[in-house]
Amino acid sequence: MNRSLSVALKYGLFITASLIAYFLILRLFDLHNNAWLRMANGIFMAAGIYFAIKYYKFKYNADFTYVDGFKTGLLTGFIATGFFIVFMAIYMFHLDTEFPKTILKTWFDDTNQGAGILIIIILMEGLASTAILTLMFMQIFKKSQHVGQQEHLMGDDKSKIK
Repeated sequence: MNRSLSVALKYGLFITASLIAYFLILRLFDLHNNAWLRMANGIFMAAGIYFAIKYYKFKYNADFTYVDGFKTGLLTGFIATGFFIVFMAIYMFHLDTEFPKTILKTWFDDTNQGAGILIIIILMEGLASTAILTLMFMQIFKKSQHVGQQEHLMGDDKSKIK
């Protein structure tokens, strides 16, 4: 299996489990109808993508490139988004059919939009946050191409001798 895919699958499933657990905890306390609490989903997504790229870089440091890290981050987020959409579709279409109507009546005047629009919104949020978070984290994990830039960070005091 591709190295990026194996890391992404592991962390993508971790993110999915975290998102589902968070949603079910909100459901337990009847807070799942509050759309503002969904913003915490970004924390789970950010942590998962960050640790996926970090793990990939740690495990394959000699072979780590920007493209590898970027691919790992994107795959992680896309996998998590896909599995979470499947869970939410099952939940909205089979387990709690009143949930989409409750959410949609706060967003739209016409609540006949259906649960499909919520699936599309979740998809767009997941893909957009994945792309942005991956680009952001790769600025941290990329290898610098500037010769001599990191020498002072490594404790090399040769520049002070001059």
